[in-house]
Amino acid sequence: MGFKAGVVTFPGSNCDRDMAVAIEAVSGQPAVRIWHGDADLPEGLDFIALPGGFSYGDYLRSGAMAARSPVLRAVVNAAERGVPVLGVCNGFQVLTESGLLPGALMRNAGQTFVCRTVDLEVANTSSPFTRGFEQGQVLRIPVAHHDGNYFADDATLDTLEGESRVAFRYGEDVNGSQRGIAGVLSANGRVLGMMPHPERAIEPASHPTLGGSDGRALFENVISSLVAA
Repeated sequence: MGFKAGVVTFPGSNCDRDMAVAIEAVSGQPAVRIWHGDADLPEGLDFIALPGGFSYGDYLRSGAMAARSPVLRAVVNAAERGVPVLGVCNGFQVLTESGLLPGALMRNAGQTFVCRTVDLEVANTSSPFTRGFEQGQVLRIPVAHHDGNYFADDATLDTLEGESRVAFRYGEDVNGSQRGIAGVLSANGRVLGMMPHPERAIEPASHPTLGGSDGRALFENVISSLVAA
């Protein structure tokens, strides 16, 4: 199977290896590692992942400095061409700061770091990331963040809901996110930002020994959609 994925690493990323391991475990192909200072992306990428962590130490705002890294210009251009882009946790913050997704991620409502497995409700089944799920399906996915409180103005929230661009909602109040939003899609459905970590739940369903297996399907969805295309 021809599938070429790239994982971007910023100074302070700490989930980039987890993401690369997850991609290889599901696709059978090693992920290309991309440094934030690279001006260009490797040729022929089918999929780009922005991992979690604390890029640039979360100075200014989480993701704000990473969004100005040289490689982000190339990521934005790739996304505009239709290459699927996944941003998880800090990667979600980078996507909002770069303008690829609307809204912002603020400090958790409880002002504390949240690290546990949560219920995640599937709210969209038409994107490359979610096409294999059922509407309303509940996934068990780990979260680990301090700035995961999703915020947008009412008009933006109404647009996201009206265009079915809310990908996932929390099954409970995890961090104060407006309307329980845990994941958001771009207008074309090919850019997904989410706070929970699917790469930490990719064990085969037959052997969910570490972190569960519910996140594995998200990567399988993307790969199958690209192969079908």
